[in-house]
Amino acid sequence: MRIVALVPGGIGDQILFFPTLDDLKRSLPSAQIDVVIEPRSKAAYRVSKSVNEILTFDFQDRNSMADWGNLVGMIRDREYDAAIILEQSWLIGLILWLTGIPTRIGYQGKGSVFLTNSVRLKQSQYTAQMYHDLLTALGIQSTCPDLTVNIPLSDIEWAEKEQKRLDVHETGYILIYAGSSELAQSKGADNVYPVESWLQIIQDFRSKQPEMPVVVVKQAEDEFLRSIVESSSYVKITSPDDIGKLAAMIGGANLMLCTESPPMQLSVAVQTYTIALFGSTEPAKLLPKSDKFLAIKSPTDRVADISPNTVLQKVWGS
Repeated sequence: MRIVALVPGGIGDQILFFPTLDDLKRSLPSAQIDVVIEPRSKAAYRVSKSVNEILTFDFQDRNSMADWGNLVGMIRDREYDAAIILEQSWLIGLILWLTGIPTRIGYQGKGSVFLTNSVRLKQSQYTAQMYHDLLTALGIQSTCPDLTVNIPLSDIEWAEKEQKRLDVHETGYILIYAGSSELAQSKGADNVYPVESWLQIIQDFRSKQPEMPVVVVKQAEDEFLRSIVESSSYVKITSPDDIGKLAAMIGGANLMLCTESPPMQLSVAVQTYTIALFGSTEPAKLLPKSDKFLAIKSPTDRVADISPNTVLQKVWGS
């Protein structure tokens, strides 16, 4: 059986879809499962264990009819038996119908007239569970599995060497992903936590647990990192160059402190104790219910308005 999933969205969306892919593979072990994703999200599948082939198409681009026609041809040529679509869209529903795939699965609503099997969309629940609901259209009634990733051995080995280089392999460490990259800032101030607030948190770690290293994940053109280096010699810097190495570094941490981001999903997948800062997004949609994954929701919907003291109270449990 050949199955294709059309999964628009970023890396975080892909990781949240992993439990659905994994359960699909568990239920149909002989099936070949492919995905059609945006080019920006291809890196996520370095840590997926259930996908055979990764096809790319920029769903967000201003695509011409010829571009959409190429997508139809690319999918049709592979003669899939079933397709799963995560987006409610008349156009993408029509595209699937044009491919001639006999079983077309998606959510009820826009474009569902072109589907053979549709599932009620329950947007208020945890997103991984919402995606997993689509499998009921294939007769798969199992509970949504935990989010997991498959980290390549070479990335685990890299992380072990990196921890030795940073001299943190025995003590453990607190890992900070600031979410202050150019991409995060382009989404607006709601997604960026101020440098001054991070510094206050780091200094509190320094005073309360001086033996516990703080490691900050470096991002390209990172103003936050430059400010940290100028203000504190206490922190250590790591620069994983792919998602597998980042996941391995997160897996070695005692605590992951981050904003809402794809690394937050990696932290959930490797079961690292996580405290995540949220702006306008409801945490219940992106974090599973667990004492290991704690959310701090801004009262104003702006991450910048979360006080460092609020974060530290969550860290120290007071």
